[in-house]
Amino acid sequence: MNLANKLTIFRIILVPLMVIIPFLGIKGELFGIPITYLVIDAIFIIASITDKLDGYIARSRNQVTTFGKFLDPLADKILVLTAMIMLVEMSKLPAWVPVIVLAREFIVSGYRLIAVEKGGKVIAASTWGKIKTVTQMTAIILAFIDINSFGDCFKGELNGFAFILNLLVTIMMIIQTIATVFSGYEYLKDGKDLLKD
Repeated sequence: MNLANKLTIFRIILVPLMVIIPFLGIKGELFGIPITYLVIDAIFIIASITDKLDGYIARSRNQVTTFGKFLDPLADKILVLTAMIMLVEMSKLPAWVPVIVLAREFIVSGYRLIAVEKGGKVIAASTWGKIKTVTQMTAIILAFIDINSFGDCFKGELNGFAFILNLLVTIMMIIQTIATVFSGYEYLKDGKDLLKD
């Protein structure tokens, strides 16, 4: 097993570790942010870095494998959806956000299966897909350190840094949700020929 695939597996291993952290009863705060949230965020950031790193290593060392092509996108989905579900449980994110992301991932995965069955046609990532990835990761990283809930910035109760952080999280989550919908639409549009029969 090459290094890129090991990093992908490492990313998957980090997910249950991220889920376990809230049950460890870590007490205390740093800059007003619970240490539990900071630890979860640190794990998520490390996992996100391995996402970029394993792809770079695989391409630069010519170590792209079928196993990697299968596991890498799966690891990404597991990481992002787990983080979003945790944010919902922490009352930091409304449930409709991960529902939209999950629906898009099911649709795209279904299309990929059909594409493979019909000769391995690859539908390239669109600009919307790239926007989705960047804003999604940024929004999740910021959401874990935001002690307020999605949209609290519009209630007129927050000031200073708390307002700015919450506003950033809310806007980034909205952008990633819009990008998720449009990237899913682009995928359907580009792959419409797959369903002609």
